[in-house]
Amino acid sequence: MEMRRLGSTEIMISPLGLGTVKFGRNEQVKYPSHFNIPDDKAVQHILSLAKEHGINLLDTAPAYGTSQERIGKLLPGKREEWVIVSKVGEFFENGQSRFDFSFNTTIKVIEETLATLKTDYLDVALIHSDGNDLKILEQEGAADALRTLKERGLIRAHGMSSKTIEGGVQVVKVMDIVMVTCNPSYNEELPVLQAAEKSNKGVLIKKGLQSGHVAGGQGVEESLRFIFSQPGVNGMIVGTINPDHLLSNIRIMEHVLQKVPE
Repeated sequence: MEMRRLGSTEIMISPLGLGTVKFGRNEQVKYPSHFNIPDDKAVQHILSLAKEHGINLLDTAPAYGTSQERIGKLLPGKREEWVIVSKVGEFFENGQSRFDFSFNTTIKVIEETLATLKTDYLDVALIHSDGNDLKILEQEGAADALRTLKERGLIRAHGMSSKTIEGGVQVVKVMDIVMVTCNPSYNEELPVLQAAEKSNKGVLIKKGLQSGHVAGGQGVEESLRFIFSQPGVNGMIVGTINPDHLLSNIRIMEHVLQKVPE
């Protein structure tokens, strides 16, 4: 799988990234059916399969249960062969989410994440928005904390997994990377993608397959073709613990990218 530059950073990513929420959490997730959290052997197999077929991009978060712990323990190959994206702001406790975007908490979360992942740096740290994008950016301390961590060399790039057009556009102005929702049924955040392309900022897509509600090869192909035809898109995160689904997504992605120029 041919690597793509993530915006104006020096980070090179596979256009298909592996989401890992299912590695560690099966409560309060929006997938169409219940799933059991896989054992270590199954997680290691998925990671090895991803690496073997050219995926280097992993998306995780402290709010994803034991996902980060398992990546730290089971990640195959050398650390520098992977691009790890994690998040700050959201905590999942006692079956529900809570949010804390303060400066000190953000610093602490990243330091703990590095220890859990057994690495001395993160490639990307994103603020996991609760929907109040502008308030988080303008009144909370998380963005300043991520800038401080970048200066310290603990993260290579920063951004936000945003939820509003106004917030996403502001992220493009003041940070390196924006993660937005985009799929054939939802393209309201196109102004964010346009702004990112104009400023050469990194764009990662979430919910491109509508959290597993897009089924079948044709539906996946139509979704990928739509997403990678949009301006500014560098990569897309798709979560799976099913090896067959992963291989199918890789084949479809490679087919689509042959027809959609970068």
